[in-house]
Amino acid sequence: MSLVLVINSGSSSLRFALIDCESGRRTARGYVERIGAVSSIATYEIDGEPRERLSVKAKDHGAAMEMVLEFLIGHHAAVVTSVNDVKAVGHRVVHGGERFSEAVRVDEEVVDAIADAFDLAPLHNPANLKGIEAARKALPNAVQVAVFDTAFHQTMPANAYSYALPERLRRRHRIRRYGFHGPSHYFVSRRLYEISNISNEHSRVISCHLGNGASMCAIRNGESVDTSMGLTPLSGLVMGTRCGDVDASVVFELVEKDELALSEVHTLLNRHSGLLGLSGYASDMRDLLKESAAGDARCRHAIDVFCYRARAYIGQYMAVLNGCDGIIFTAGIGEHSPEVRAQICAGLENLGVRLDDARNRDAVGVEAKISAGDSGVEVWVIPTNEELVIALDALGVATAGEGLI
Repeated sequence: MSLVLVINSGSSSLRFALIDCESGRRTARGYVERIGAVSSIATYEIDGEPRERLSVKAKDHGAAMEMVLEFLIGHHAAVVTSVNDVKAVGHRVVHGGERFSEAVRVDEEVVDAIADAFDLAPLHNPANLKGIEAARKALPNAVQVAVFDTAFHQTMPANAYSYALPERLRRRHRIRRYGFHGPSHYFVSRRLYEISNISNEHSRVISCHLGNGASMCAIRNGESVDTSMGLTPLSGLVMGTRCGDVDASVVFELVEKDELALSEVHTLLNRHSGLLGLSGYASDMRDLLKESAAGDARCRHAIDVFCYRARAYIGQYMAVLNGCDGIIFTAGIGEHSPEVRAQICAGLENLGVRLDDARNRDAVGVEAKISAGDSGVEVWVIPTNEELVIALDALGVATAGEGLI
């Protein structure tokens, strides 16, 4: 059994999944949150066993990692007998800058490169590096592998990733569009090629990763040629708390007229905008749909803006790709909200997109084709599996020195 531990480390949390790469099965998962607080919370789940939720004391990410390993080894249904059973650790790293186009074995040079990208992803890369440091200490014999959200998008052409800023500034500060959610867009597009009549050769696919974080990707012949997120995960679609595309002058308006500090504007755009800002109620689409059905106009407006922005990007990417063979909906909203999918696709009929209402209604959290028989574009719901991509990539690096992306 080829076991790979997948780690997604946040500033005060550590999420994990233990993947059997031979079967593709997730044998265990969980997370430790509120790391560094007076009281932390650990949630563990082994396949086939009830979920466990414990109050613990995790002073730092290293302590959280030790707790995860103690659980995996000491549980009565343990799938790990010792730390040596874990052959590799795959770390989700949000930003790889321009340097990384595939997964890489972690060494001191890679650690320095991840740290060098702190200014590009200040909320993510420092936390990702904490997870790497904790895993290197706790699992010294396992191969540590960094898998980058940005890697899949390194195939974007210069006309797609360039901002219209002076070249000296772009080069000096590495200002360009990088894109994120790479493992998700990669997984669902490859899965589409397996289950549909669409081949990766001569194909035009639009992947819609719609969750609390949301992005779209235009994929030609299996490669990313455009994506909605940019230098950071802030741009593009409306998200749970992120504003998505906004005129840059809005920042100056807020600084000058509301006398906000730049750090306050950064927080406002990232944490208090998006669906939450539009509705004034919630960032979770499930809550908004419920309140909208009960007559809340602001929640309805938030949903309308979200769907309009998504539909506009689909149209934009159809132009980029010169047509479209398939559209994929994935992630929390994309996989579980027929109403949102229907609203996004409404009005795209003249572009060849027609949904089957019954298929769409029944496709909740399952893999399914939801387009009508006479639709010129195949539309699919495909649950994403970023953890499996990270695990397979990590195993590929550990065993052959190369990634799979």
